[in-house]
Amino acid sequence: MSFWWLVLLTVMNHVSFKGVKVLVTLDALHLGAQPFAVGLLFALFSLLPAGLAVFAGRVSDRYGPRGPMLVGSAGLAGGLLLCFLLPGMVTLYVAVLLIGGCYIFYTVAGQHLVGAWGDVASRTRHFSLYSMGNSVTALVGPPLAGFSIDAVGYTNTYLVLAVLPLFPVAFLFYAGRRLPRPQVATPAGPRPSSLDLLGRPALVRALVVSGIIETGMELFNFYMPLYGHAIGLTPTRIGIVIGTFGGAMLVARALLPALARRMGEERVLAFTLMLGAITLLGFPFVHEFGVLVALSVAFGLGLGCCTPLAMMLTYSRAPEGRAGEAMGLRQTFNKVTEIFVPVVFGSLGSAFGLGPAFWLTSALLGGGAFMMRGEARRASAR
Repeated sequence: MSFWWLVLLTVMNHVSFKGVKVLVTLDALHLGAQPFAVGLLFALFSLLPAGLAVFAGRVSDRYGPRGPMLVGSAGLAGGLLLCFLLPGMVTLYVAVLLIGGCYIFYTVAGQHLVGAWGDVASRTRHFSLYSMGNSVTALVGPPLAGFSIDAVGYTNTYLVLAVLPLFPVAFLFYAGRRLPRPQVATPAGPRPSSLDLLGRPALVRALVVSGIIETGMELFNFYMPLYGHAIGLTPTRIGIVIGTFGGAMLVARALLPALARRMGEERVLAFTLMLGAITLLGFPFVHEFGVLVALSVAFGLGLGCCTPLAMMLTYSRAPEGRAGEAMGLRQTFNKVTEIFVPVVFGSLGSAFGLGPAFWLTSALLGGGAFMMRGEARRASAR
């Protein structure tokens, strides 16, 4: 089976997932929710995944990717249909829990499968292609949500987004057994605790940087709808601003294999984190649509390479036979970040305005850049 099938399935699911994050935020604001309540709602996307990610990785290690990916696709479609059938704030809270708790199984199994597909030499290319597919979803999902809201309303937009995961559900049900199954070494004796992975310093550094990257991503995905709404942008324009961020990520990830060969993964990661940190400083001072689009492009170019590099470093630094578990632990770090960032930043926004959250995240990205500079020096010394 071609690797492009995995990319296609992920694109169809993730367009819907990216779109629903924007849709839920704008729908809650439309229903009168305050920034703190919207932040709490956004954090619930990650509450169950924070506890289930490592388990999802172990399931993927033991049983292969098809089952977890099918659960994730079906849960995404089900949560969206629930919002269409029973609109309201209570339903939004239930639906984001359902979507987040199921979709983590697709995410972890899909990323595990990327690393296991083909040989070691093709790993960078596969992670780059997979991440490029995700960039397409960031380019398409938010504008699709914004256009649909303006065209058919909030409730009907849930139905529009629910159609997309139905193809992955059908494909995985009927043809999913043809997906490659990662080769897993069976350890002798009792299976070690996932906490043992934290005894590997190189892996821990990759996980910490992954959490920092996720903070930057979540700030943009959560705050840009709030910020756009506050300065009077329409849902369509908010979707375009977020979509241009995805388009810039797509360009950066297309260049990633060449950059990694020339500079090394750690050095590329340090440079792009610093570019993202510098760009964030300017957002709170901008109120014009065109300038916001330009800043979104610069931020996307900065963070575009970061996620695939963090995935690749996590996979390559995992013990043999536990790559899925390590990818699950990475998702746990990320999801804990995704729980706290919207709540903390929503509180900051309610109390002090939107600027401090941008500046705090800029400082975190800068710290991650310095950490990766140290990693690059260690890699050069080996």
